[in-house]
Amino acid sequence: MSHDAATLESFVKRYLDTVAGGSAAAVAALYTDDATLEDPVGSGEVHIGRQAIEGFYKNMEAAGSIGTELLQFRPGGHEAAFLFAITIAGAMRIEPMEVMTFDADGQITTMKAYWSAADITQL
Repeated sequence: MSHDAATLESFVKRYLDTVAGGSAAAVAALYTDDATLEDPVGSGEVHIGRQAIEGFYKNMEAAGSIGTELLQFRPGGHEAAFLFAITIAGAMRIEPMEVMTFDADGQITTMKAYWSAADITQL
């Protein structure tokens, strides 16, 4: 199973738009029931399942207004790698690189975010 580049990009944009304007539950609904999320990679914590993933996004939801901007996109089969900017409460900008896999219905099955303190800018 694979998706064409335009379809994968639409999945990524849907995710970024939902992160920027949706609730934690709305973002978690983009994931499969048994999805995994590791953000950032190497932190030692992998969130498994939609409920755990919703808990992760509640931290961002509580931070205030969020904006997102897709900076680079690379498709491949049923996966996508992308660099984006996320601005949190107008105070901080983070530029993570994420890798996501998608199922046949376009739901996220895995997400790994690669970033460190060097990718954060205080505004």
